[in-house]
Amino acid sequence: MHFLSPLLENYLADNSQAEPKLLRELTRETHLKVIQPRMLTGHFQGRVLSLLSKLMHPTNILEIGTYTGYSALCLAEGLQKNGQLHTIDVNAELEQIQRTFFDKSDYGSQIVQHVGNALDIIPKMDITFDLIFIDAEKKQYDNYLEAVLPKTKSGSVILSDNVLWSGKVVEPLDPKDITTKTLLDYNKKLSEHPLLETVLLPIRDGLTLSRVK
Repeated sequence: MHFLSPLLENYLADNSQAEPKLLRELTRETHLKVIQPRMLTGHFQGRVLSLLSKLMHPTNILEIGTYTGYSALCLAEGLQKNGQLHTIDVNAELEQIQRTFFDKSDYGSQIVQHVGNALDIIPKMDITFDLIFIDAEKKQYDNYLEAVLPKTKSGSVILSDNVLWSGKVVEPLDPKDITTKTLLDYNKKLSEHPLLETVLLPIRDGLTLSRVK
């Protein structure tokens, strides 16, 4: 489902900050070499992530779901000079393309890659994160949330991607559609969570901002 017409989407992108050259190169590389290139964050949402990170100027960022590294590079733009971004992905085959583009950026030494199950990795991290971006297996979103909350402080921000799930969240629910049911429950949990202040934005496929109280 397109929430906005392609014409309006192009207008939004054209009247937002230009996409950095390195990210244009990464987009091309992803389309040439990786399955499901539509999973890329893309120009407009990438500039949203970049600006949010710059406004926060975080010391520590956690990303769950790296794919080819586009969103990590956007989030890294706001890092403090002594900061780090930890990004986790289950697919080891993407590790090299991620690292190639991380090292081409100004933030290569600040980006730490982790390969494996985020639910195994996160509990072992002795880090408090200022900014967290959740964009991995949708059926695990609630588990990711529970795993990251102990790693936050008051003022930390948790971003959740794809929470509109191509509009399926407002369509009649297929009882067999576990992913959509999971996201419906997750969205409701975020909006009612006593530790969070939440707003769901209709950016691309839905982006939720949750601030830890």
